[in-house]
Amino acid sequence: MSELTRQKITEALLNNKKKRNHNSGLTPSAVLVPLFYREEQCYLLFTRRSERVNFHKGEFCFPGGTHEEYDSTLLQTALREASEEIGLKSRDAEILGELDDCITRNTHYVISPFVTFIPYPYTFKLDGKEVEQILTVPLSILVDETFSGQNSYHTGEGKTEDEISYEYAGYTIFGATARILRQFIHILCPKNNGYWKAVPVV
Repeated sequence: MSELTRQKITEALLNNKKKRNHNSGLTPSAVLVPLFYREEQCYLLFTRRSERVNFHKGEFCFPGGTHEEYDSTLLQTALREASEEIGLKSRDAEILGELDDCITRNTHYVISPFVTFIPYPYTFKLDGKEVEQILTVPLSILVDETFSGQNSYHTGEGKTEDEISYEYAGYTIFGATARILRQFIHILCPKNNGYWKAVPVV
């Protein structure tokens, strides 16, 4: 997909039938998968969790968190958490579609991801308690099969799909976030199945 326009991304998401997980033994949660345009290029936004949180310290993830009783929907959960973590106002989040529910293997959460367009430039306000950094990654390098630069995707020899990871600018994205990312890439570019055709991570 050479031009990652909002319309093309929305159409790709509409063609995906979301798979929901109804396991009552899992804790429901939700995240935004934020996209924005900068210099005519589409970017993904990730947050880095602080060392002060209980779980997944220092890991990169999408803004979001646990569903609370006062949240009317999982979308409201994602919007509320994004507001608390990075100062993203709900009115500035344009929801394009949903991805499949994703389970965290060790902490037993079920995550509902909402792909979202946000304005840019934007004045983010990191809460410092849960989030300590924002990382932005060009979406084009994820769906470009000819990409052969320093950033790469890998499963690792003998490893399972649960251990997929992405590396960009010296940072590594893994776990449930990587699985959510892989599905999004696959929806945008089914022929590469969400895999990098690039230099393997070592």
